Amino acid sequence: MAAGDEAAFRRFFDHYAPSIFTLVERLTRSRPDTEEILQDTFMKIWSMREKLADIGQPGHYCYVIARNMAMDRLRKFAREKTLQNSIREMFPQSHDHSAEAAMISRDYQLRLNEALQQLPPKQQEVYRMSRENGLSHEEISEQTGLSKSRINNILVAVLKHIKSRLGLPSGLTILGAMAHFFHR
Repeated sequence: MAAGDEAAFRRFFDHYAPSIFTLVERLTRSRPDTEEILQDTFMKIWSMREKLADIGQPGHYCYVIARNMAMDRLRKFAREKTLQNSIREMFPQSHDHSAEAAMISRDYQLRLNEALQQLPPKQQEVYRMSRENGLSHEEISEQTGLSKSRINNILVAVLKHIKSRLGLPSGLTILGAMAHFFHR
């Protein structure tokens, strides 16, 4: 395999993939994430195949890579959930119907829609499913066929685009950006 023998890699994959799949699925409890992590694990193994000759237990090494990728995904998901909960706490649904609040809301919505129109259709769709329809990453994943991590990456890119199009300072966090816009 270290010499680039694809048949050897196929045998390695066939031998380890089922047990790695089970390990990762137990950790993530998400079939789409598990499939993506499995693919990424073996792509990483193949990309560094020259170094495998120096590794005493390549199977164990493969398990470690998969476990680390799964744990990274879980930590990222936990950070995202914490951020979403913080936003909800800081900006609860308001019933303030004052003229100023309505004007700010209209202005924000117009600028937001302009920024969204500049994005590819798939990014617009994922954003709207998440932010307007309130779907979770898992629900969006099921409806679009994209992995939860891909959904997350799309949303990060969309939010970055929106921040830049709304003229918000680049150093602001999402929470700070919302506060900056609504309290200027």
